[in-house]
Amino acid sequence: MPSITNCLWFNGQAEAAAEFYVSVFPNSSISAVSRYGEGAPFPSGTALTVEFQLNDAPFQGLNGGPQFTFNESVSFSISCADQAEVDYYWDKLTADGGQEGQCGWLKDRFGVSWQVVPQALGSIMSGDDAEGVGRAMQAFMGMQKFDIAALEAAYRGE
Repeated sequence: MPSITNCLWFNGQAEAAAEFYVSVFPNSSISAVSRYGEGAPFPSGTALTVEFQLNDAPFQGLNGGPQFTFNESVSFSISCADQAEVDYYWDKLTADGGQEGQCGWLKDRFGVSWQVVPQALGSIMSGDDAEGVGRAMQAFMGMQKFDIAALEAAYRGE
């Protein structure tokens, strides 16, 4: 069966991005780096590709140049067990130039889009109380980083 690897196109920042991501996510590492030689579109020795794993998911960073940039049409979703995890990933990924978005979305300093989502959101949004689901949805539509206690309170009508 073929393997599938996420490939992220950077403009000279692939190695720095991989180093940053493996510092944020547990069970992560860089496994290989290939480098440009003489006569390439980047200085000799610049990373061409960086193979890395984030929590055992395979990624490849490619320094391909300025032709393509990241946008919100592709993002990575982080399912967080509790508010502490939501806060951790939100703070780490928005640090040093990242941008907060609505409804748990953000862009990191490299322009990659992430969704930082509490696992509790799934049970809240699939609850039996349709009015509670509506209140929770209204609450999260006004949030940037998800606040689990506020979502649960909205569901309960508090």
